[in-house]
Amino acid sequence: MTYDKMLLRFGEVGLKGKNRAFFIRALAANVRRALKPLGQDFRVSTPYGRIFIDLPGDCDTGAVVDALGKVFGLVSFSPVVQTELTLEAIAHAARQELQADGLPKTFKVAARRSLKTFPLDSMELNRELGGILLQSFPGLKVDLHQPERVVNVEVRPEGAYVFSRVFAGAGGLPVGVSGKGALLLSGGIDSPVAGWMAMKRGISLEAVYFDTPPFTSPRALAKVEKLAGILAQWAPLNLHVVNFTPVQRSIMEHVPEELTITIMRRFMFRVAEALALREGALALITGENVGQVASQTLESLRTINAVVSLPVLRPVVSLDKVEIMDIAEKIGTYSTSIEPHQDCCTLFVPSHPRTKPTVAQATEAERDLDVPALVALALEGTESRKLVGNLSVL
Repeated sequence: MTYDKMLLRFGEVGLKGKNRAFFIRALAANVRRALKPLGQDFRVSTPYGRIFIDLPGDCDTGAVVDALGKVFGLVSFSPVVQTELTLEAIAHAARQELQADGLPKTFKVAARRSLKTFPLDSMELNRELGGILLQSFPGLKVDLHQPERVVNVEVRPEGAYVFSRVFAGAGGLPVGVSGKGALLLSGGIDSPVAGWMAMKRGISLEAVYFDTPPFTSPRALAKVEKLAGILAQWAPLNLHVVNFTPVQRSIMEHVPEELTITIMRRFMFRVAEALALREGALALITGENVGQVASQTLESLRTINAVVSLPVLRPVVSLDKVEIMDIAEKIGTYSTSIEPHQDCCTLFVPSHPRTKPTVAQATEAERDLDVPALVALALEGTESRKLVGNLSVL
């Protein structure tokens, strides 16, 4: 069946009061970006606070559905047929739509009339269309409570829209409306999920990965690049690969073993904050989860946080591991995250880490380190690239 338009629905965006127009414009822009790789001429319009996409006659509706499923801010969307404002035209489209995926046994009509000059009100349109469909398909029955198919009709000034299929959207807020955040991205399960959850709240990402060659292999970096590419399918992001080896060597040389993970994380936060400020990001984002590992006790988090002034967002902080894994499966990062290529966050964990370090202990452990110089060296050794989908744009 050929559809004329896609009708997009949003949730929280519609509750933004005076800022509603800003959020709708951002959502429409993100829809255009998502459809651009399809290579078609898609016109996106926002009449009366709704969002419509004009579908070219030869477009792949399935590809459009797949693309829209990764646009945060959309709660659902439907392919629709636009008709003239006559009962005959609406009935013709309703008959086609009812058969689109095979004729059901039961149905109901759900009409809404925003055009008050249309001769039939919503209830009358329900009855008239229901009667026409029953006459057209012998054996078909009306079920107002649990129908197999709902034929929706919206009567608007520019025409009537007929549809029955409703696809679930990603929900949340349009990426970018909440500003930027710097995601500390590792090769594990948690941080990609944290990044995805931050994007769902409208935050665009500057992803930061700490590479430690030759301690970690090129495959560990390739793994993180793949994870960043998966996240970039939801919204473009920048990936910053930090050469963290000089910092790591200094920590291993000068810091007591039981505090190395604490000091390593403090340096990561310092570098990430410097990159965030350079890129205009307003917060750090991590995959930390209270009590999961030694560096994620409340005492450790407090001691690590002490070196930065930006807020630190921890989207997965209260989730258990199974919940995080379920989200990773859903967004497509899980199979990559479990590949056996260690990054520095797992490779350099001491055998007996201190689980309740204090700020004073961490400061003393850093006494023989030239902190500003090491941070500057890490920044100098950072390579950055833009990811759009799975594509890297230098």
